[in-house]
Amino acid sequence: MTTSMYQASVPLLIRTLNNLIVILEKGAAHAEAKNIDPAVLINSRLYPDMFPLSRQVQIASEDV
Repeated sequence: MTTSMYQASVPLLIRTLNNLIVILEKGAAHAEAKNIDPAVLINSRLYPDMFPLSRQVQIASEDV
């Protein structure tokens, strides 16, 4: 039995994007609970040489 490129990649990509949605929803809920402007989190970096969250999400989703 052969496995197609679709079978090998699409289920993994769907799961990854669904996990990203959950993480972003948790971040939005945290920002609301702590009364933090969401723009602050969107433009934040975990480390100085990293892209901001907005670019990280774009990179994760642009090739899907």
